[in-house]
Amino acid sequence: MSPKNVHLPEVLIEYRRVGNSLRVVAIDPITRIEVTMIAPVDATKEQIKRNAANKLAYVLAKKKETGEI
Repeated sequence: MSPKNVHLPEVLIEYRRVGNSLRVVAIDPITRIEVTMIAPVDATKEQIKRNAANKLAYVLAKKKETGEI
């Protein structure tokens, strides 16, 4: 399954500054699967949201392929 085929109606995003970086957690509220990534402080919120949602879609697609969800 491709991450492009994963539909995410809602993604919860949490930001936490850690030194010169942002720790970003993206959560799918339906499956409760979460991913964590590090982003530069100077990145825009839109860039961060897009990258976090893409990573979450990738993980969900892999879990669907293996039958974990």
